[in-house]
Amino acid sequence: MQRSLLQHADEPGALLPILHDVQDALGYIPAHTVPVIADALNLSRAEVHGVVTYYHHFRAEPAGRHVIQICRAEACQSMGADALLAHAELRLGCSAHGTSKDGAFTLEPAFCLGLCASSPAMTLDDQPHARMTPKAFDALVAQDNNP
Repeated sequence: MQRSLLQHADEPGALLPILHDVQDALGYIPAHTVPVIADALNLSRAEVHGVVTYYHHFRAEPAGRHVIQICRAEACQSMGADALLAHAELRLGCSAHGTSKDGAFTLEPAFCLGLCASSPAMTLDDQPHARMTPKAFDALVAQDNNP
């Protein structure tokens, strides 16, 4: 984190690149990093916390070993994303914004993955998957849950 602070501190709009660096390194933005970042950028803790909680990409809690994002945009909803999300919640045993009890998967809603013509869409560890069905979802989860 210190390297990122030094690299970006004097840049306009430094907060977002620093938050991205912290999350890339740690997998989330721990609460104890917020005051350090705020002090380095001469911002309030509330300003930094507000950015972390505003952007869906940032996490304040650790994610599972794998992150699943299911698109919630209109095109995907019209093609069955609600049913896919409900199936994913049952299959993983957690709700959206949650992590499975075994820590293997975090399930997150996404708001347009850019695969509207191939909906419903999802990503698994940032890899896009289109025209998803519950059966295809189960196959992906089984494949990525094997050590």
